[in-house]
Amino acid sequence: MARRLSKSDEKLILEVKRKGNIPRHIAIIMDGNGRWAKKRGLPRVAGHQKGVDSVREAVETCVGLGVKILTLYTFSTENWKRPNDEVSTLMRLIVKSLQNETDELHSNNIRLTSIGDKNSLPAIVQKELNAAFEKTAANTQMILNLALSYSGRWELTEAVKNITMQIEHGKLKSQDINEALISSFLTTSDLPDPDLLIRSGGEFRISNFLLWQIAYSEIFVSNVLWPDFRCKHLLEAVKDFQKRERRFGLVSEQLSKKNNDKTENRRLPAYAAKA
Repeated sequence: MARRLSKSDEKLILEVKRKGNIPRHIAIIMDGNGRWAKKRGLPRVAGHQKGVDSVREAVETCVGLGVKILTLYTFSTENWKRPNDEVSTLMRLIVKSLQNETDELHSNNIRLTSIGDKNSLPAIVQKELNAAFEKTAANTQMILNLALSYSGRWELTEAVKNITMQIEHGKLKSQDINEALISSFLTTSDLPDPDLLIRSGGEFRISNFLLWQIAYSEIFVSNVLWPDFRCKHLLEAVKDFQKRERRFGLVSEQLSKKNNDKTENRRLPAYAAKA
């Protein structure tokens, strides 16, 4: 990847990585493009254009950390309600970014995927997406997952429709419905849930993003507007994540015992650990 990070950034990445407990899956709500532009007396699109630089730096930082999946909230279903000229400009920006970045993603072994209602996107966007998916399909370094024309409620509604259809056709029974089944009907069915959700721009809301998947995600809100969001800000979120105790409904004492039991089992012969 063409290096955009400074030597000091690369040093900070190594320091954070050495501490361990790196999130496997990071999801980011990239908020603040419009406010960034407004503060500078610029059209909103200028914020979106500047935000592309932040995406590049976030990708490079995550690769350096060893993050396996980076999901970016790129365009929500609600964003279709924005002024037509802004939506059109955003679609052109997505096409341009795909054309400019796919080769570099591929050369750095990064796979591009997306979630959302792809059929609602303009034909040219679908064409560029499909070309990027095909080109990077075998890459294994990291998955860059774009949420395009996506919202959590849309996704859950579609899952309910599809599960109902399976029941009507006799392929499922109502008693088959559980959390695992619902997860298998989501657009993220082949991805682990995010360990860390980051929101830039200082707003304390999740904006209809990955409603099911972030049930146990750690959440970090940065006051930095997305076009100004850089490596050091992403590392700040990861360092905060590293200090947290993820209990998944347990109390600290239960978690400690569970971890101790795992450690003891690792010390036992394989046949004894299974007993």
